[in-house]
Amino acid sequence: MAAYAPHFPGSNSIVEEYWLEGRAKGKAEVKAEDILYILKVRGVEIPGSVRERVAECTDLDLLGTWLDRSLSIQRAEELFGEE
Repeated sequence: MAAYAPHFPGSNSIVEEYWLEGRAKGKAEVKAEDILYILKVRGVEIPGSVRERVAECTDLDLLGTWLDRSLSIQRAEELFGEE
């Protein structure tokens, strides 16, 4: 039985590359928003420098670590730990 390999316009092209890049950027933005929201709901004060660093981060693994930490830290600066 033959394997189905879909091919659509833009596949393996600069268009697809930009689409995937945009999708990853969107995921990072959502995680950053989630981190800041969790801190806000928990009543943790968020200095501008922390808000900016979280919002500008595009590393999904690092954002995942910060998301986990946001659930238990007492001060926003503790997000960054000892990376």
